[in-house]
Amino acid sequence: MGIEIASDYKPSDSEPFMNERQREYFRNKLSAWKDEILRESKETLEHLQNESSQLPDLADRASTETDRALELRTRDRQRKLISKIEEALQRLDDGSYGYCEETGEPIGLKRLDARPIATLSLEAQERHERRERVYRDD
Repeated sequence: MGIEIASDYKPSDSEPFMNERQREYFRNKLSAWKDEILRESKETLEHLQNESSQLPDLADRASTETDRALELRTRDRQRKLISKIEEALQRLDDGSYGYCEETGEPIGLKRLDARPIATLSLEAQERHERRERVYRDD
């Protein structure tokens, strides 16, 4: 696919923003995250399939149903996260990755490293959250 990068490589502000090495770093990071979520999802599914639903005790059955509901909610969140990861990978392909969708400014390497699916700069995200709070309080 892209270039080979060292396992200890970390993007730095001293190099051009979203150069080929940085793009490959984030592509690897996003792909590994997606693979991990898919593996966990598969394990959850196997666990649900292997679990016995023939529990005689009502309390045990209720506890099992609660656990299943929680696992299914978690899987739904994971499904949405995979979709965001795939969108980020698409942005890497089209060249828009790493730039704020509101301002067009670079998002910042530290923010992207911490939240590789970020689409807003820290400032734009904070504005968005403030607006959300104002409307939620109404």
